[in-house]
Amino acid sequence: MREQTITSKPRGRRRAVLVTVAVSLLVAMALPLTGYVAHEAGLMRTAQAQESDEEAVNPRAEYWRAVRGGVEGYSAVTGQEAGVLIQNGGQNWRAVRNGPISFYGGSFIIIVLLALAAKHIVKGRDKLESRTGRTVTRWSTFERIMHWYVAISFIILSITGLSLIFGRALLIPLMGKEGFAAWAQLAKPIHDYLSLPFAAGLVVLLLMWLGKNVPKAYDFDWLKSLGGAIGDGHPPAGFFNAGEKVFYWLVFFGGVALTVSGFYLLFPNLETVRESMQFWHIVHSASGLFLIAVSLGHMYLGSIGTEGVLEGMVSGDVDEGFAKQHHSLWYEEVKGGSAPAKSEAAPGASSAATT
Repeated sequence: MREQTITSKPRGRRRAVLVTVAVSLLVAMALPLTGYVAHEAGLMRTAQAQESDEEAVNPRAEYWRAVRGGVEGYSAVTGQEAGVLIQNGGQNWRAVRNGPISFYGGSFIIIVLLALAAKHIVKGRDKLESRTGRTVTRWSTFERIMHWYVAISFIILSITGLSLIFGRALLIPLMGKEGFAAWAQLAKPIHDYLSLPFAAGLVVLLLMWLGKNVPKAYDFDWLKSLGGAIGDGHPPAGFFNAGEKVFYWLVFFGGVALTVSGFYLLFPNLETVRESMQFWHIVHSASGLFLIAVSLGHMYLGSIGTEGVLEGMVSGDVDEGFAKQHHSLWYEEVKGGSAPAKSEAAPGASSAATT
């Protein structure tokens, strides 16, 4: 009995050691898993808390909602709206400028170009019925200088303005980013520095011709026949016909919007909030695209569209045939006045000059 007791003790110790080692290994392997268990338990508790309290608000979401809403905070930086971290109106402005303004404005310009091309192909140039060889003065030297000054300035501003609006979509694929960047660096200062001289010339031009563009009763007859396109003959017209008067008033109101908005964009310190600057930029882009579209019609009719118009704006004089055909009421005033017609050819040359 004593020998059995003595020999059983080493076996019991070995068994205890093996059990201890095995338990230690199991615990060592199981302990890392407790982190995952705790994590999953925490997620479950969070989900249960959110489900039980649907009205609970994420403080981080509430913070960024306040930031994007333009709530002012403290900033050591001085300046306009320095306390506003994010002005969410900028995203709205970008969406409107790159969306409806660019799409509808660009579409309007393309539609006008297609309509003018179709008119020229189908009907051709509006030619003079006859030339007398005698001319009457229609434009003074000052009027012609102001017209060409405003026209050339407007063309340059249109090219640079269109480049800034549609450059990313149209010019970068053609010129590359480096080429467009170089052009934009040139176009932007040209657009800025030329804007004020253009605005001054436009004001002078509009005021100079304001009295001659007051609507008259006979203008409605001109509009009903579309300047002679419907029916026979040309309807009576004064110094400016009804179509020219419509163009004048479109330029008048569009020019006011373009000039006022451009002034605020050129001098941003006059405004106090960025929201106003974004508004004026939308007005400037929309009015500019509109004026470009309607001016295309004026350029066409004043050059290759109607015979005799361009030579009058170049020399100041128009043929009597042009005056009778397109501005009969004004011609009667000139004929009954003290300004005689100038003779440029012998009376027998009238038929030879007819187109």
